[in-house]
Amino acid sequence: MIQAIALGLLAGVLIGNGLPHFVKGITKERYPTVFGSGPVANLLAGWSGICLGALALAAADLPAAPLPGAAALAVGVLLLGLFHAKGLAFGRN
Repeated sequence: MIQAIALGLLAGVLIGNGLPHFVKGITKERYPTVFGSGPVANLLAGWSGICLGALALAAADLPAAPLPGAAALAVGVLLLGLFHAKGLAFGRN
């Protein structure tokens, strides 16, 4: 169960962070990432975050603990959503 919670939380954080970067990349908007703030950098950062999150989710073994794993996934997405909504990513105001 600990594995499902930890990997579910990690998957939520990765996917929650990947989604805004992916959206900014496909809409050709600038948004800061570690690799730059251009659309291509955002697309690649978002895509890789979503893919890594999917891998973490696959490794989480959710059938063994579906409710705790899904709750951890939801909490991870919520935490990163709040992080981006509050403007805390890379010091944005």
